[in-house]
Amino acid sequence: MRVSVGIAVSMLVALSIGVSTFIVHSLWWTTARDNSRMLAAEINSQIANTVRIEVGTTLRSAEAAWAAVRTIFVQNVIATRQADKREFVFLSQLQAQPNISWMFFGWPDGNFFASHRLGDGGLEMMEIDKDIRDRMLRTDRYIFIPGDIQFEERTFAETSYDPRDHAWFRNFMWLDFQGWIEVRDLPRSDKTVYAFAGPVDVNRKRQGVLAVAIETDRLSRFLATLSPGEFGAAFILDADGKVIAVPDLEADEVTPARMGEGELYEVATMSGKKLLGDPNVNASGSLTTRVEIDGVPYAVALTPLGFYGWRVATVIPESAFLSGIDKALINLIYILICVVGVAIGSAIWIVRRVVANPLSLIAEDLSKIERFDVERISRRPSNLSELSNLSAATASMAAGLSAFRKYVPTDLVRMLLAEGIKTQPGGDIKQISVLFCDVTGFTGLSEKLGPQIVQLMEPFFSAASAAIARHDGTIDKFMGDAVMAFWGAPRKDSDHAKNACRAALDLVAAVDAAGIEDEAGNPLRVRIGLNSGEALVGNIGSEQRLNYTAIGDVVNVASRLEGANKDYGTHILIGPETRRDADDAIIVRELDTLTVFGRTQELVVYELIAMADGIEGSHSWIEAYEQGLSLYRAGQFEQAIASFEVADQARKGDPASIAMKTRARALLRNPPPENWRAVTNTDKK
Repeated sequence: MRVSVGIAVSMLVALSIGVSTFIVHSLWWTTARDNSRMLAAEINSQIANTVRIEVGTTLRSAEAAWAAVRTIFVQNVIATRQADKREFVFLSQLQAQPNISWMFFGWPDGNFFASHRLGDGGLEMMEIDKDIRDRMLRTDRYIFIPGDIQFEERTFAETSYDPRDHAWFRNFMWLDFQGWIEVRDLPRSDKTVYAFAGPVDVNRKRQGVLAVAIETDRLSRFLATLSPGEFGAAFILDADGKVIAVPDLEADEVTPARMGEGELYEVATMSGKKLLGDPNVNASGSLTTRVEIDGVPYAVALTPLGFYGWRVATVIPESAFLSGIDKALINLIYILICVVGVAIGSAIWIVRRVVANPLSLIAEDLSKIERFDVERISRRPSNLSELSNLSAATASMAAGLSAFRKYVPTDLVRMLLAEGIKTQPGGDIKQISVLFCDVTGFTGLSEKLGPQIVQLMEPFFSAASAAIARHDGTIDKFMGDAVMAFWGAPRKDSDHAKNACRAALDLVAAVDAAGIEDEAGNPLRVRIGLNSGEALVGNIGSEQRLNYTAIGDVVNVASRLEGANKDYGTHILIGPETRRDADDAIIVRELDTLTVFGRTQELVVYELIAMADGIEGSHSWIEAYEQGLSLYRAGQFEQAIASFEVADQARKGDPASIAMKTRARALLRNPPPENWRAVTNTDKK
């Protein structure tokens, strides 16, 4: 009994997927929703309390350090202008308080002194004074060693920094209280820091402003030690919702925290803008929201820290909340496996045996047809009527195509399909290289051998086809003993000239290696013409009969060059465009200047000798020949004959040199007119 493939597959797949989907989602969703909310609230509370304690400790450390140093100044233990003692006090405070990043002092006359922590490895002292090289910034760098610090280097730099121009100095210089302020643009730093600042009076005289600052990079290091859920993170946001501290274990005063990395950072930024960016939406107390990025939902909670409007944001993927119900889900999966396992297993076995395997065999047959490999395609029996009919149609199509594959260039068909070229008349102008190849003396052979000429030429056509295909050429047609091929279409080929030259050389070598002989035992010789340029390439013909070919002047010249080989005894002649496009990849000699049949414009032609990467032996004869050609064109026929003789002897027989010597001698006997130009006219088609 045959069953429709659509009915068989639809019933089995629908039954398996429908039952499993309904059971899994019904039980999972209710449990996951309740547990996720409970876990989110608990984790946020723990993280917020921990960060609040750390921030509070850091702030109190800064305030305590400020109070200690202020007391030393107020009690006149040391004077604010005593540089060496002041430096020792600042240095010891930074060394003892790892959470403090800056301690600095500004005077009403614009002088400035600061100590700045450089991570865990050292610190630097900065001073700007009118007596220091005309207010240059002096920087002393120290490194920490076990139990002590060690001076490392001193540098001077131009600076325009003046504490009187900054809010931390102006706001507190003439006031009688201290407080926190946001500070920017400290010397040698572009970071924003948060400073506890206030005035310092000694004997009721205002000395200046003292400030102790923290950098949020230290808080970033602390955030990296927290673990909100399995894949979450904690961030600190300012009052405007901007992220100012991120989890980064490497962050310190030297290595800034890596802002902007990861999806969790993006979630925190989006949440800050959403909940804190709009004053009408912002509210006191904890705020919560849900953000989704690329289909992944995140739970976000923003809790105030009680300082500068800062909030701690905990960002946790909702999937992390579901870890508590993993065990229940696993048990549920086991049940589902038992319920639907037998049905799915049976469905898979049946579908593979009845549908998948026969379809894969038919698909393989269709792939062979695409490659025109149609000899081994046979009908595939199947119990499904659609598959049986499809296999029968495939086998019939293969049988029909088998008879035509030897008439149609299969490689060309594949390329036309790959390039999406429609089977209708039309074409495009393309840059191509065209090759014409002919066999010497074919006309005489065909008269002598008659039908036997087919068996003689078969090895030649096989060798030509292989050489052209090996170098990505397209065989256009076979014409008696001639072959036409081109490069650069239908597939674009930026190296079409080089590939055509390689194919031409391989073709000559392949014919020689094949040892093809005529009825008299003489080896066949081939002549090849190559030319490059623009041609109209496409489907030429009518709606009933098309031929993918190339037409244009570049094709005509290639054909004429093939025939011109007869006059010079050469194998391969190329035009100037091919010479230019192939450039240094080929070894050539400039042979002559021609006017070919049907074309009035002069043409400099070259003989292709070899590819540059496969050159063997000496080619000094090329220089001798080209020197003779220059002398010939200049009308110095005796000297030209001498150079041609040198080329002939160096090559141990050079038909082209012999032909040019003959022309030179004839002109020597009968001198040409004064307006004579060294252009050879050839009327060979």
